[in-house]
Amino acid sequence: MQVAARLASLCCALLLGPVAWAADTAVNEAAFAKSKNCLACHAIEKKVVGPAFKAVADKYRQDPAALERLALKVRQGGNGAWGVVYMPANAQVSPEESKRLVAWVLGLK
Repeated sequence: MQVAARLASLCCALLLGPVAWAADTAVNEAAFAKSKNCLACHAIEKKVVGPAFKAVADKYRQDPAALERLALKVRQGGNGAWGVVYMPANAQVSPEESKRLVAWVLGLK
């Protein structure tokens, strides 16, 4: 009986571990985005001043150059892709941080 219980516990850990890790990662990345002031103009699921992050992910999901291009846009700002509202430059975000943020956004489903 103890062997069966241990085996069941191991199976649960193996199956649920990636789910827990993904949830922790999503929380950490959302907190990171908030710390970089992204959530002042964006939300994950709804348009605020800028588009919803999930809408960005949907729009650029099939674009292999999106990560680099959007990471640059995070740092330099821009307009035109989502209407007339200008996205301000975020010079306080490093190139590595902007890639981390964009990778997280592009991974949203």
